[in-house]
Amino acid sequence: MSNPPFTPDHFHRAVPDGDDHERLVCRDCGFVSYENPKIIAGAVVTYQEQILLCRRAIYPQKGRWTIPAGFLEMGEAPAEGAAREAMEEACADITITDLLAVYSVRRISQVHMMYRATLAAPKFEPGLESLEVALFNWDDIPWDELAFPSVHWVLNHFDSVRGKSGFAPFTNPEGWEKV
Repeated sequence: MSNPPFTPDHFHRAVPDGDDHERLVCRDCGFVSYENPKIIAGAVVTYQEQILLCRRAIYPQKGRWTIPAGFLEMGEAPAEGAAREAMEEACADITITDLLAVYSVRRISQVHMMYRATLAAPKFEPGLESLEVALFNWDDIPWDELAFPSVHWVLNHFDSVRGKSGFAPFTNPEGWEKV
């Protein structure tokens, strides 16, 4: 006998036995559907002293600049996800060097894992999710055209630990909960 199909009308919100949080629970069998934060994986990619940015071809923030980053796929390690996103968005084959920052965006239930990475050569082009891709000197980054507050945070954190290696703990900047 197979399990019944799970449709939204089978679920209601309740606190399962042995739990202290309200969850989605199947009315028929008691299955608990846990809703957990999404993980975003990305990288600040450099070639020599320049930083790779992608102009988004998709919403949200279509037309604005970002680092290559996106949702982690099932069964994928965060560093693999960061490399995949660079390939998807910039057709860039990157080398991950180390973990740069981990931070939370609570209001949208996301955990961001950002890496430092390098390009062996300035070989890249727009992927399906990008209108254009470019390398920027630090002083030429289009700060007013960046897609998300988190891109500002990670770029500024990258700059603050430039020249240092290894994981650089990161504290969410003041006011980040309001963004």
